[in-house]
Amino acid sequence: MTTIGNRPQHLTRPVSPTGPTVSARPERGTDTLKRRFFGNSSVALVLFIPVTLGLFSLLVVMPMIEAASFSFYNWNGFGPMTKFVGLDNYEDVVTHRHFSKAVRNSFLVIAVSLFVQLPLALWAALALTENNWGVNVIRTLFFLPYMLAEVAAGLMWRFVYDGNYGLVPAVGDTLGVSLPFVLGDKFWVMPAIMLVIVWKYFGFHMMIYIAALQAIPKDVIEAARLDGVSRWQITRYIRIPMIRSAILITVFFAIIGALQLFDLIIPLSGGGPSHSSHTIVSFLYQFGITRMKLGFGGAVSVILFIVCVAFTIGYRRFLMSRRWD
Repeated sequence: MTTIGNRPQHLTRPVSPTGPTVSARPERGTDTLKRRFFGNSSVALVLFIPVTLGLFSLLVVMPMIEAASFSFYNWNGFGPMTKFVGLDNYEDVVTHRHFSKAVRNSFLVIAVSLFVQLPLALWAALALTENNWGVNVIRTLFFLPYMLAEVAAGLMWRFVYDGNYGLVPAVGDTLGVSLPFVLGDKFWVMPAIMLVIVWKYFGFHMMIYIAALQAIPKDVIEAARLDGVSRWQITRYIRIPMIRSAILITVFFAIIGALQLFDLIIPLSGGGPSHSSHTIVSFLYQFGITRMKLGFGGAVSVILFIVCVAFTIGYRRFLMSRRWD
């Protein structure tokens, strides 16, 4: 029997080659509390769902129900609702001589968004996909208008279009031509608004497209280049089909945003001249709220709500839920 130091070898404790072992101890403290209260999904639902549902009901559902109830009364916002008129407010909305103009303008905004704004955003995204400091600067410049508040953007462009002191007459004087007062002309007011809308929102859609393009695996692009595929063919047959989901999302945002357009119209043109530049929501504001005809305004809001919900359900059902091969 050999010894190590003053101890017999058979009495020494074997040492693990990976180091001393540490006995496992049960978790305590914060980890135990997290596991106890949040490990069960039903407990989390009980804790958080009632608060969320309460806030949603208070801030969203109840105002919608009240607006719908307004639409069946002739009410100016003061006192109790006593004069029930049934569907008369809806008939007044549909037959109003300026409502058709508002609907037409809203569809014009949708058309410009789909056929001008989104293609421009896609073109910019394809051109600015690479990551370098120069490209990042240009992206930021294109995205800055979206970060600007709608009311501030509308007021800024109102000064740009001002027929006496704005940028447009200054450019006309420089060129030696007399440019019209665009915000006071029934023909030019909507093109002027369309320009502001494209300038304001195309950067938002561009960033969505850039994020989708950067998610495409690089080996797919490299394999296509090694096979001799041209740059245009890569864009047409690889990049654009692979970001189809992002395109569908931006189309949805563009249409819903056009139907709800309000913040730019009021500070920019106020719906004029002669109510020729109203959208559906600015029409609601002008002829419902400012004229204290809340029943009429409630009818407009219900019509707009039904249109938005129907479009959302149909778009999700027939486009967003479809599998694209």
